[in-house]
Amino acid sequence: MTEVVVGIDIGGTNTAFGIVDHKGKCLIKNEIETRSQQPCNKFFDRLFSSLQEMFKDHEYQIKGIGIGAPNGNYYTGKIENPPNLKWGNVNLVEMVKKYYNVPIVVTNDANAAALGEMKFGAARKMKNFILITLGTGLGSGIVVNGELLYGHDGFAGELGHVIVEKNGRLCGCGRRGCLETYASATGIRRTAFEKLAEYDEDSLLRHISCAELTARTIYEFARKGDRIAIECFNYTGKILGEALADAVAYLSPEAIIIFGGLAKSGDLLLNPVREHYEKNVLNIFKNKVKIMTSQLKSDEAAILGAGALIWHEMNHRK
Repeated sequence: MTEVVVGIDIGGTNTAFGIVDHKGKCLIKNEIETRSQQPCNKFFDRLFSSLQEMFKDHEYQIKGIGIGAPNGNYYTGKIENPPNLKWGNVNLVEMVKKYYNVPIVVTNDANAAALGEMKFGAARKMKNFILITLGTGLGSGIVVNGELLYGHDGFAGELGHVIVEKNGRLCGCGRRGCLETYASATGIRRTAFEKLAEYDEDSLLRHISCAELTARTIYEFARKGDRIAIECFNYTGKILGEALADAVAYLSPEAIIIFGGLAKSGDLLLNPVREHYEKNVLNIFKNKVKIMTSQLKSDEAAILGAGALIWHEMNHRK
């Protein structure tokens, strides 16, 4: 019987889950709507019903379950007032134990992604690196000496909420000027509106309604040579590069791995990130830190990250 773990990534809209072996192969995967407006016990009933359906034609032995979730806390096993979920504080470990009495580990989605990269992706053989997720917001997972950095309360590593512009853009956390308000899919969209107001030249972006303007649209127009769209990426890369230069002064990582939808824009984003990182990093770190993109398949990355989380935990328990 094949030994496997279950990787679960709980999102505000959808939850992805799958079966992961010790080599990082995602054997089966599926997705359900999260529907967080419903009680969480109904969500888990649907989730594990779907999981049982996946198992019925296979001989797998579940060794553990890893869960990546917004505001997931490794120490408590809870999600604590997660954004985009209406469950409040929920003890995920206790809930899942009702279905499977196996080792269960919880953390936030960015931490899980970092472990996925360390065990199965771009950070294999690395013990010190930073993972940045560029999605709707900016998440981060920090690995030091081969272990995730959790801090004393489980919430260390919130690079998306360092202040990069005093009294800058209002953030969903309630503060102003957070990095994620500039370097994220929503951040680059806000930059586009500012640049369109700043410049009077024609742009393909002017022909898109505010409601329909997305990071993807900005990327497509930048690829076509639209100057304002390109400037959006240059500005985003500048802000992110400068912030990463500061992070390196604290952590001295071997690499910074950039993951998520905005990272798929490739050199449009990475070239200005690298340029402004090198301009601003302390001299002793110049040309030492690799800035690279994820090597995990995008449609499996979240599941592999959650799977890596529980494999990593079980290896430490031996």
